[in-house]
Amino acid sequence: MDFRVKLGIAASLVAFVIGTSAALGDGHLFSRDVGGSESDTLRLGYFPNINHAQAVIGYGNGDYQAALGQIRLERQIFNAGPSAIEALFADRVDCTYVGPNPAINGFLQSEGSLRVVAGASSGGAVFVVRNGAGINSDSDFAGKRLASPQLGNTQDVALRHYLQERGYDVRITGGSPEILPAKPADIAVLISKGELDGAWVPEPWGERLVRESDARIFLDERDLWPDGKFSSSLVVCRTDYLEANVETVQKLLQVHVEMTAWINDNSDEAVTVFNSEIEELLGSGFNEGDLRAALGRMEFTYDPLKETVEQSAQDAYELGLLAREPDLSGMFDSSYLDDATRGQLRE
Repeated sequence: MDFRVKLGIAASLVAFVIGTSAALGDGHLFSRDVGGSESDTLRLGYFPNINHAQAVIGYGNGDYQAALGQIRLERQIFNAGPSAIEALFADRVDCTYVGPNPAINGFLQSEGSLRVVAGASSGGAVFVVRNGAGINSDSDFAGKRLASPQLGNTQDVALRHYLQERGYDVRITGGSPEILPAKPADIAVLISKGELDGAWVPEPWGERLVRESDARIFLDERDLWPDGKFSSSLVVCRTDYLEANVETVQKLLQVHVEMTAWINDNSDEAVTVFNSEIEELLGSGFNEGDLRAALGRMEFTYDPLKETVEQSAQDAYELGLLAREPDLSGMFDSSYLDDATRGQLRE
């Protein structure tokens, strides 16, 4: 395996150990400044990912700023959930789009200093296997090398839970199959070289692996959930910001709801606009064919799908990725979204 990939895996393991130590009870690692003052700014975090398309498009075309009026909108771009949650509690952002498992970890580690105020997407994750790896059924994973984007992230929990339910050893090191954390771009290289046999990845990486890496979709994660729905991204805010800036958060959620509906109703145009914004952010966009295929396996929704988030937390605990059985009481606050969807602003 390439040295840089090994180094990245080692760094992920170190980060996981640090995060687990915090979950054991070091809540003081996160500041908890509740009851802050009203702000004239909203600092919003999101990823340059398709499942954060509302923010990518809405910030880029000015709709989010227009909805906020005199409130100045600032953005911060992240590439990983733990970084977004760290920024939230370091008071560098006020609200952020993020995956369910980083949100769960942040809520538990901070003793409740964040709230989920809306959903953003459902679905959009697939288990891809390399053609020629000899994987044709659930009985073929022993001795294989698999990957997920990050140890303990949403796709990693899904992969490990899937294998554990089928009797496989999914310990962090030394299990069979071996599960490695690797960035999606590295996963593509390793599968192409025959050094990985499969990976559980978010879209559009699943479609890209099929197109570029002689791989196929073994499983669409939607098939494992009732009605094919499960949370893949959420909108979360710091509790102190929520309490001091009720109207601002409701305005944010109003435009989030409107953008969600627009994307679902105009998927072809949304792909073009989204990719244009990604090109401006990153210097190059995604393959639009990959994006269109990916949209067929996901849905944009402002419903946080609370029960599926709670199930993911329980799965992480049973895998040993959480130190204590998770209690998510108080993690979800639907009142801001309820008022936003009614077009009413609470005093």
